[in-house]
Amino acid sequence: MQVKICGLQTPEAIDAAIVNGADFIGFVFAKSKRRVTPEQAAELTKNLPTTIKKVGVFISPSLAELQGISQTAGLDVVQIHGQLPQELIEKREIFPLPIIRAFSVAAGKLPSEAYQEEYEYLLLDAPAKEFVGGNGAVFDWSAVQLADLPAKPLFVAGGLTVDNVQAAKKYFHPFAVDVSSGVETEGVKDVTKIQKFLQRAQAASQE
Repeated sequence: MQVKICGLQTPEAIDAAIVNGADFIGFVFAKSKRRVTPEQAAELTKNLPTTIKKVGVFISPSLAELQGISQTAGLDVVQIHGQLPQELIEKREIFPLPIIRAFSVAAGKLPSEAYQEEYEYLLLDAPAKEFVGGNGAVFDWSAVQLADLPAKPLFVAGGLTVDNVQAAKKYFHPFAVDVSSGVETEGVKDVTKIQKFLQRAQAASQE
């Protein structure tokens, strides 16, 4: 099971993610208190090991936005909430980076797009009124029929913490878990919580 630490904004938090074995680090380019510019993301990751994938988080972006930010920030993967650009729906191959397609889980049901669109990874998250993701809410895991999910490598997000990441691993057997607010203290990334979360997730992977 791999781990993504999302909503990073500082060198200290990024260093904690790197040193403690994160596989993906995420930068938010949508409206959010965790938002960074593409230039900031590029500067923060100029010495990032090539083994760690840099993810950009977007909400209903245009194709031009995806292309421009991905190039400036040097992204390896994009995570898209909301709507895909129509151009990608019609011709997925025009954008070369892998897509983590994020869907909010409401009563265990995913929209038809989850089954019809072309993307590389599926992410399940909790519903949110405003910004999609990073709100600390846990969705009803038991409502999700795992056998009915699209046949994609699965990321699980939504209120994960050091206390429930092992349970998430046991229930979903996901490709990866994704955490943001669960490694924060008063809305700021906490290097000790990042370390403990990664240690607990890695321990769960050995079980």
